[in-house]
Amino acid sequence: MKVRATLLIMNPSPIRLALPSKGVLEKDTMNFLAVAGMRVNRPNARQYVASVPSMPDLTVLFQRAPDIFKKVAEGDAAFGITGYDIVREYGFEHDEVVVLRNNLGYGGCRLALAVPEAWIDVSSIEDLADLAVLFKAEGRDLRLATKFPNLTKQWLYSRGIIQFGLVAGQGALEVAPSMGYADLIVDIVSSGMTLRENRLKELTGGTILYSEACLIGNRTALKDARVEKTAVSIIERIEARDRAPQFISITANMQGESPEAIAALIHAGGELAGARGPSIAKVYGRAGDGADWYALTIVIKRKLLLEAVAHLRDCGGTDIAVTSPDYLFGAEPLTLEI
Repeated sequence: MKVRATLLIMNPSPIRLALPSKGVLEKDTMNFLAVAGMRVNRPNARQYVASVPSMPDLTVLFQRAPDIFKKVAEGDAAFGITGYDIVREYGFEHDEVVVLRNNLGYGGCRLALAVPEAWIDVSSIEDLADLAVLFKAEGRDLRLATKFPNLTKQWLYSRGIIQFGLVAGQGALEVAPSMGYADLIVDIVSSGMTLRENRLKELTGGTILYSEACLIGNRTALKDARVEKTAVSIIERIEARDRAPQFISITANMQGESPEAIAALIHAGGELAGARGPSIAKVYGRAGDGADWYALTIVIKRKLLLEAVAHLRDCGGTDIAVTSPDYLFGAEPLTLEI
């Protein structure tokens, strides 16, 4: 028993991250994680388990996007990346899932109502409400085909539309009206091209939800200190990577009487002095140079680049070099509030 206990301590159970297994969302998620410093090592596309070399405690499970939510809800995975639309749809029934980071910046789409183009008198959600009443007076319900029954019902009820029936969506919903088993559809739309190719049109005011990829976690699992630490590490990498493109780092050499004198010149430029002010260090030149040279570095908003370069030149700056940080972390570590 002692040997078994020791082995368990030395080899703690892996912390699982569920990711999309195929399609555009899989490709975009892999690229997103790689850019954020969490490259996934998946040697074979048919493998459904992978690793993240920069985070040894993390094991990746590849799943269908709808199944990712289920894995996290049941605790089989501590974390997952899936569409916010899926989280909202299944979240009605599971309070064990918490959104750790919404709007990851890719996978953008919308859940929207679409009707046949032949319905020339129906172009808005108000028109649809009138049509639902008319159908009810004729003894039948308006039929909506969807894979998102919870979101659809809640949204329609909130707009006073209660005379309708839902048809469980199977396969490509765009064919439902033409095949006659539904009057209209509620489905995910990206460019809208598929709708147009199937002679459907979106309704004005008929967007139920805007969605992007999001990071979710299991509420109970996050109470474990090791899992919480991993969550913080993932989120901080993502946020630091998102923040970095807004800023640049500028380095220049300047001659001056002292670091304090140079700092005073730089600070005269206000926000051009950098987020916290310049960092200044002694430059040890060639013997006999006789000049006091210093190297200074400032971090500023990218939009201020040319103004900052002009300010440094006015202050006597030379050898000006500009770099873009890969990450920009805040002063305080992230604290999860769940």
